[in-house]
Amino acid sequence: MSHFKVGEIDVSSGQAVVIEGAKSPQLFTVLDGMGVRFRTLEDGRSQITNFVMPGDFIGMQDAMLDDIGYSIEATTPMTLCVFRRSDIWTLFRNHPERAFDMTWLVCSEEHFLGSALATVGQRSALERVAWALVVIHDRFRQLGRVDNGVFSFPFRQQDLADALGLSLVHTNKTLAKLRDRGLASWAEGVVRVFDREGLRQLAVMDEVERKVRPLI
Repeated sequence: MSHFKVGEIDVSSGQAVVIEGAKSPQLFTVLDGMGVRFRTLEDGRSQITNFVMPGDFIGMQDAMLDDIGYSIEATTPMTLCVFRRSDIWTLFRNHPERAFDMTWLVCSEEHFLGSALATVGQRSALERVAWALVVIHDRFRQLGRVDNGVFSFPFRQQDLADALGLSLVHTNKTLAKLRDRGLASWAEGVVRVFDREGLRQLAVMDEVERKVRPLI
């Protein structure tokens, strides 16, 4: 992929990475930093659909559909690897193994969004937060950022509440219940998962072997 790489850019906290409905000549891989992916209604209301983390590939939808159906804003300073959108067809033709990796990432995102929709639609508040903490913990563990169940999480509890379709008050009360049960806690930007298996069972989740995400 090195000969497709245009360069790297740094994005400040709070800055837009991509804007819903816009056309971008570039695709990105997140090298460092984190952000939120969200969609906005015509009246200005928005919905967080996912958290963006290192290794995520941004812009495939734009490359295929000519515009992008979401926005991404940097929560922390981010470093992005930049590719030209116009090179994607050459990549698919000449590097099928990389094309497979990109397709895998798109399918993984679709799988996640299906699980998230089922969570918002069917799981209770307690189950939703437990589900989210397991998913987030496992992703951070893949990134090598979990130490004995503990990891720094730069997002706001309001962001998690929005992503799960809960009020901030309800989310705070639910986190307190998980803490009181000895399952997990989240305070001052640090998440502590004391009992991942207990969280998984509470969330009514199947145990699935997590494949290593390819880095584009």
